[in-house]
Amino acid sequence: MNEKKYLARIIARDANGLQVISACCSDSKVKIEDIKFLKKNKIFLLLIERIKKEKNSEETTKSIVKFEYIASVKSKNINQNNNSDILELLGLDLFRDKKNYNISIYFKNNAFITLSSEMLEVTLEDQSEQ
Repeated sequence: MNEKKYLARIIARDANGLQVISACCSDSKVKIEDIKFLKKNKIFLLLIERIKKEKNSEETTKSIVKFEYIASVKSKNINQNNNSDILELLGLDLFRDKKNYNISIYFKNNAFITLSSEMLEVTLEDQSEQ
């Protein structure tokens, strides 16, 4: 029997959707060189290697987490001069101030990135067949 193959794609436009993406991405590996902020396009990208938790598997796949409408990015405890360092993603969280969303991306060793966005639109998309 042939197992049907597909590429996972999850789009989050609210806090619940972001929690689903966070659950899928926890324990993922991220190289610092695979973290990109396209300021002109207001897009922030993470290329991650994640465990296929939705299939209860230990298999890994390469995925892209794309954050849109990003106005600013701040990071702490991340050495951006050492591109080969690998961070372990713990999860994503969402906070709201008066007019913007603040998305926090947490990594092991107290490292994190905070994104400020006028709208919430986050996409998790696999880059290889499952």
